Formats: sequence, structure tokens, C-alpha cells
Amino acid sequence: MVTESNESVVLVERVDNVMVITINRPDARNAVNSAVSAGVGGALDEAAADAEVRAIVVTGAGDKSFCAGADLKALSRGESVYAPGHREWGFAGFAKKYTDKPTIAAVNGTALGGGTELALAADLVVASENATFGLPEVKRGLLAGAGGVFRLPVQIPQRLAMEMIFTGDPITAARALEVGLINQVVSAGKVVEAAVDLAQRIAVNAPLSVQASKRIAYSVIDGVQVEETARWALSDAEWNQLATSEDAKEGPRAFAEKREPVWKAR
Repeated sequence: MVTESNESVVLVERVDNVMVITINRPDARNAVNSAVSAGVGGALDEAAADAEVRAIVVTGAGDKSFCAGADLKALSRGESVYAPGHREWGFAGFAKKYTDKPTIAAVNGTALGGGTELALAADLVVASENATFGLPEVKRGLLAGAGGVFRLPVQIPQRLAMEMIFTGDPITAARALEVGLINQVVSAGKVVEAAVDLAQRIAVNAPLSVQASKRIAYSVIDGVQVEETARWALSDAEWNQLATSEDAKEGPRAFAEKREPVWKAR
């Protein structure tokens, strides 16, 4: 079995006062495994400890997929996709890991399932014109357990959010911009550049003022977004119960076998 190192699956670079974190698994559509979660979470710790880092950009390698969600092959082998010893960081070492530094998702291509949940976890989103966003988990007998189910209705009109959650159907970058899910749409190949430009507009401001403002906006006390605490507990409880159902096993099996699932509601 080939083991990927954190260094190879997550690339970190500095552009002046901006840290750029890249999920570097383009052949796997930047799907998240434990090494990705460890690499991203570790980079966020590095950024938090460095006063010269004023903003963070998170993106995926290549131009086809920002992130395809969890690595299903790793899951099928019984592997965890969480960072070893840091499950509290959540999906990709990012979904539940609060940082005072402003974060920008540079969405290059598809962001479905966990990919959309990473975008929802970021403070700002810049997307390429070919980007798509969606939570297709219900099509697989699952749910968007990395914050998607409760964050999406907060960030866009509730009626549209519920339609996306119930149908699992995606929306385009243009539609995402129209409803306020993202900040900018740019040409393919320009998304990281645009995200860094936005980050640098933030970085010129007083860092302590920016960070204090972020804590207030998200109701953060001692590094915890207190208004989300109960929602995470509910999401985790529902996920744990759903995961034991026959439908939760049928969905991924039908997907792998390239057929329509047969739901039994049990």
C-alpha cells in the first residue's frame, strides 16, 4: 500500500503575508484522507503561530476539482479521514478548526459534498467560472456531516438551501454568486490569483482588529464558535445513527456498482 506523506498531499507557500494551502491530490480529485487532514490542520496551526501571516487561502491542485469530499477508497479500507490524534479538527483539518486569521476558499472546479463544506467553513469564497457547489449526500443514503446541513441555510436563502439539501442537486458558480454563497467568480486558472489579491486587501489592515472582528462575527469564545456547538452535537448524533442503516450501506454500494439505489427506509 502506498502511503502519502503530509508534505506531498498538502502544499504550503507564502505570498507576502498570505499563506496558501493546497490540497495536492489532483488524480483523486483532491479527495480528503487522513494525511490531507493532518497537513491542512498543521498548516493552520503554523499560520496561527506566525504573526506575519495575516490571511489564509485554501485551494485544490489542478483546475477540475477543488475537493471531491472524503476519500471513499480510504474509507472502504477502514481508514479514518481525520487527522491522527486530532479528530476535533473535523473534515480536512478545517471544517471544525477555528482560526482567527481570515480564510478564503479558492474553488477551482467542482466542490461537491465535502468540497462545498470546506467552502462553507471558509470566511470568503472565490470561485472559477466552471465551479459547482452541492451536497449530494442524500443520493447516497448519507448526510452532509461536516457542517453542510446547518451552515448552508445560514449562508444562502433557506428555501434554496433546503432544496439543495433535499434534492442533492448542485448549483453553478453564477448561481452561487447570485445568492451570496460566494464573493467572486473569475476565469478558470485565475482563482488562486484572485483569492490572494483579496487576501492581500485584508492583510494591509490592522491584524488584531481583523481578528477581533472575526471573533465577534462568529460568536467565538476561547476558540469555540459557541452558536454552533449544539448544531455539531445534533449533526454528529444523526450521522452516527444514519451510518448504521441499510440505506447508508446501499447508497455507496449502488454508486460503486453504477446502478440506481433501492431504498428501504431502514
